[in-house]
Parts: sequence; C-alpha cells; structure tokens
Amino acid sequence: MKYRHLGRQGIRVSELALGSWMTDVSDSAKQDLADQSIKLAYEKGINYFDCADAYSGGAAERFLGKALKEFPRQELVLSSKVYFPVGDGINDRGLSRKHIFESIDRSLKNMQTDYLDLYFCHRFDPETPLEETLQALSDLVDQGKILYYGVSEWTPVQILEAQLVIQQRGLHPMSVIQPEYNIFDRYIENEALDVCEKLGLGVVPFSPLSQGLLTGKYRKGQPIPAGSRATYQDQIQAMLTDDNLDKVEALVKMADELNTDLATFSLAWALRDSRISSLITGASKPAQLKNNLKAIELEIPAEYDQRIDKLFHFKKFHRQIG
Repeated sequence: MKYRHLGRQGIRVSELALGSWMTDVSDSAKQDLADQSIKLAYEKGINYFDCADAYSGGAAERFLGKALKEFPRQELVLSSKVYFPVGDGINDRGLSRKHIFESIDRSLKNMQTDYLDLYFCHRFDPETPLEETLQALSDLVDQGKILYYGVSEWTPVQILEAQLVIQQRGLHPMSVIQPEYNIFDRYIENEALDVCEKLGLGVVPFSPLSQGLLTGKYRKGQPIPAGSRATYQDQIQAMLTDDNLDKVEALVKMADELNTDLATFSLAWALRDSRISSLITGASKPAQLKNNLKAIELEIPAEYDQRIDKLFHFKKFHRQIG
C-alpha cells in the first residue's frame, strides 16, 4: 500500500479507502462477505475506513465499528458524516449545533470509538448559519471527539465562505473535502482542486468508479448482470445511455492496451493527480477489493490523459477576457 498526506496535514491515509455507502448488512451471508472485505482491506494496508450516520439507518456504522474492533485504533483512520435525516424529529437532520452534537455521540457509540479522525458535513445546509456549523465542528476538535473536519459536495464558493468564517473566528481549520470524482464526472478539476491546493485541504473522492459504470460490468449490447446495482438503483440505471456505454467501450480498449481491466485503469487514472489524498471505494466482496488494489501499482502514460480529454470533450473551464 502507498500513503499520501491529507493535504498539508500531517496525517497520512492509504491511497485507497474502503467506504460503507453500499455495504449490505441485510443478512448473515452478506455480513460475512462485508466482514471479509474489511479484514482484507486492513491486511493489505488500507488504513482509511469511511462511513456516515445515515448509511443503512446507522447499521453501517455499527457493523464497521464491530468489524474493526479487533485492530489497534491508532492504526486506523475512521470517518463519518452528518447532515441527512437519521430520524423523524424536526432536529434529526441538518448542520445545527444541536444535531451535530447529538450525531457525533451516536456515531462514536455506533463505531465503538472515543474519537473520529475525520468528520464531514455530508452536504451544505442553507438553513443553518455557517458560523453555527463551523463553531460546533471546531468545538468538537477541542473536546477531542474529532481530529479533523471537512465537507462533502460543497461548492468552491461555499468552501471559501467557510474559510473566511474560520479565519474571522480563529476556529480550528477545515482539513478535507469529499467530492464525487471519476472519469465521467470531473467537475472538481475546474475550480475545487485549485481551491483545495491553495488552502491545503485533502481531497478524498467518493464514487471513483462512477457507481459501477467504470467497473466494466455494464457493456453495450449486453444484459445487465443479475444482482448488480443497476437492477435496483435508479442512479446507475440513468447512466446506462448509449453515449456513456460507447465511452465505456473506448475506455475498455485503453485498459486492454495496458493489460489491465477498466476498474483498475479508472482508479489509477484518478490517482494520477497528487492533490488526491485517497479514493473511497466500495467492495461488496473480497474479490472486488483485490482487483481494486491493483490500481496502486499501475502508472498510466501521460498520452492517455489527452485521449480521455478528447473522448469526453473535456477542457478545464477558463474564461478569456479581451
């Protein structure tokens, strides 16, 4: 395994992390596979494990905490998130001080730990003042319940607004962002990565395989594999357009040229940028994790960047004036 700094912070995270968004703990057989994946991840050097209070109604946090309990806490980097509803109460959601304080205690109990290394605002909350949210997070650092905090899917403007509040109030700094990033979705290359580099923020993207589109399991003219996410999830179903699948075929050819598979190629591509600290991957079974780990050693020649840019008609946004 290889490790990278979380932006300008001293903490280091494995280049691949294991996330719990799609962890299925609905029956004992699936729990056993998930447990095997978590243990394999640790054995292979993955130290970063990501979760959220809203995943499976808290069951994902409880499962992860139980699975990791046998390993030394100081060797783990654990994260969770707060924002989405975790109950029916009027204050069981959002980024108010009340909800943040109640949610962190619940997450710590679920994950059987005294502190979280990273704690994220899962989304931006327009109904709560930034000052309230950021003060609450900074206070959690003072209390030792979290070591670093960050945000997920905030715009560059929102991140910069937060930075201004942090500077004005002398709060503990924001340390990391968790955006979506993959070959199909490169929006952070326009502004967010530059902002993070300037502020020294780590970047730990989720969905680096575009919810399965970049695994190679969905191919043009072929039936959707039984039991795959596309058989029940609207998000991936909407992505299986002819245009996207044509792009998948072109990417598969590129991967073939390098004697690898599409998933490995796609993860290695995302890791090409040194500003990326870690990629949060999912694995419903150990075999998927084993395959993902091959990306750590794959170096993609620079010429493939140009070919991918051309395939997707990608050009970093720049407005020329005058």
